[in-house]
Amino acid sequence: MKALVVADEVEERLWTSAVHHHPADLVIGAGDLPYAYLEFLASALDVPCVFVPGNHDPDLSGYTRYGGLSMKDGFPTVWPGPAGGVNADGRIVDIGGLRFAGLGGSVRYNDGPNQWTQRQQARRARRLVRRARFRRWRDGRDVDVLLTHAPPRHCGDREDPPHRGFDCLHRTIESLRPKWLLHGHIHPHGEPVPDRVIGGTTVRNVVGHRIMEFV
Repeated sequence: MKALVVADEVEERLWTSAVHHHPADLVIGAGDLPYAYLEFLASALDVPCVFVPGNHDPDLSGYTRYGGLSMKDGFPTVWPGPAGGVNADGRIVDIGGLRFAGLGGSVRYNDGPNQWTQRQQARRARRLVRRARFRRWRDGRDVDVLLTHAPPRHCGDREDPPHRGFDCLHRTIESLRPKWLLHGHIHPHGEPVPDRVIGGTTVRNVVGHRIMEFV
């Protein structure tokens, strides 16, 4: 399984036919990218796309699928997300042979969408853990990738309020024990970004793009 993993920064050369130089089986988005960009990548490579929204993305909450239609508040509407993409925020999803647990958004710093206080995100994380445990009870499978927009606190985050990580992700990692936590939100600005390890989980900043192989 090879994945094109993207977040936060549009790479113009990938938004062309040059994307075919990066063959992949899956597109993974960690937030703050135009949904048209994710849609193009998945369509050009003819592969599935799984993502979580970032703090600069439109609010996707409240949308459902019924009879092939996108619905909100009981009425048909156009889903603003990438066509064919799977929003993993707050969900456990199986795509391309991998099990993802998703938590999008950043720490709340204004009234924009996809922002959560530490307490709100902790509640969302506890619900996610319960869903993962139920799925594991049903089929015996663990989570492979914890896909987030913001990183865990004190694990590659920053001290300015918009770029602080979430405290609850440490406990989420401890509960789910995924092999990977992939996040965006923290722009390296040319600096090297080493992987970090929490327990048995590798935490990777995927701002820009990464080609990753999952065994």
